[in-house]
Amino acid sequence: MRELYVSHAVGVQACVLRIVGDRHDAEDVTQQVFAKLLTELPRYRPGEAPFRAWLLRMAHNVAIDHLRRRRAVPCEAVRERDAREDEAAEQARTSLRAALASLPPAQRDVLLLTHLVGLSPTEIATRLGCSVRSVHGLHYRGRAAACVALDNLGCAPATVPPLAPRQWPRRLEALSA
Repeated sequence: MRELYVSHAVGVQACVLRIVGDRHDAEDVTQQVFAKLLTELPRYRPGEAPFRAWLLRMAHNVAIDHLRRRRAVPCEAVRERDAREDEAAEQARTSLRAALASLPPAQRDVLLLTHLVGLSPTEIATRLGCSVRSVHGLHYRGRAAACVALDNLGCAPATVPPLAPRQWPRRLEALSA
């Protein structure tokens, strides 16, 4: 590979420079060409074309791909923000705040520490002064209550069916009656 690089790098870089127009980009693309050569070399068929021509064709293609990736997007093609999207996002934020406000403080704290701060259950238990098991329970109940609150506000995720109320409270009422 070293011999191929030493004998062909200057020609490859000159070919690439004519396409990309920037010396630094040409150096980067030349490195990409020789990196690609490591995997593409078995595809070369000696009888079909001279090696130099095959290598320069590959360099040309890599340079064109480089230009396509960095192609600037015209200002007219950039879509302006849609006012409806802004309203929907604001409605979702308002609904989420309302749903979180309706939770008991312990459940809300566990949800926020888990999903916003990114703490583990052990870290949350240490911070709140409770057991890891209670953190798991608070997280489960908090998520369920938040889903119900969001559903009541008409802002539940469309892909998640509303939670069915648990049956055991009714069974307890029937047993106690």
